[in-house]
Amino acid sequence: MFDLPSDVVAGETTTDEGDSICTPEHCFHAFDALYCALSGRDPIPPAFVDKAYPLFVTWNSRSSRPGRPPRLRGCIGNFDPLPLRDGIAEYALISAFKDSRFKRIEEDELPSLECSVSLLTHFEDASSYLDWTIGKHGIYISFPDPALYPTSRSSSNTPSPFSSSSFLPRFTSRRNLTATYLPDVIPEQGWDKIEAVESAMRKAGWSGLITEDTRRSIKLRRYQSMKCIVGWDDFIKWRKAKGDDEI
Repeated sequence: MFDLPSDVVAGETTTDEGDSICTPEHCFHAFDALYCALSGRDPIPPAFVDKAYPLFVTWNSRSSRPGRPPRLRGCIGNFDPLPLRDGIAEYALISAFKDSRFKRIEEDELPSLECSVSLLTHFEDASSYLDWTIGKHGIYISFPDPALYPTSRSSSNTPSPFSSSSFLPRFTSRRNLTATYLPDVIPEQGWDKIEAVESAMRKAGWSGLITEDTRRSIKLRRYQSMKCIVGWDDFIKWRKAKGDDEI
């Protein structure tokens, strides 16, 4: 898993930029990287400003059946601020080819794909594992591997507003488990806060019993995301507008 730097700060959000921080041009650049990698064509130089942001690139496969939601095909990102031109292109390919949950994307899949780029902003340390808002915040959790410390004397399963407790053991191991969910994932799954945190703990690799003590051991950072989505047809129009008449 990835490590989230304690001092990571995303690119500044200004009133003038608003939701335009992430634009279709970013998604077209990601699509172009994948299309050119699969087809051998030359990429089109991006026109957007090369600022630095933590970012994720997500590939979904759209269903041919009306009403069915897109199916995830790959999603990988980085919490270090990256220059957007290189970062988007790099993670477009990493998420398409190296997401261990899926087979690599092949050229014949391109017409069914949609691409979303998420630029991450407003990182904050939460006061507890409950100190965040569903639909607004993504969560990044880090916690000591429960297998490496003894059971706490506190046995309450009641959610606590505190992220730590005097009853919790002192952790001596440096092994932490980590996981993240982007802001849109949690409402899509219909989870409440505890369900989301526990799912993230499973995603991080913990398969044992989850108690209030293990939840309280979590260090949670919340963040927000500016997101844009485009489909293959949009990308084709964009590439033709840039002078490619052969696509």
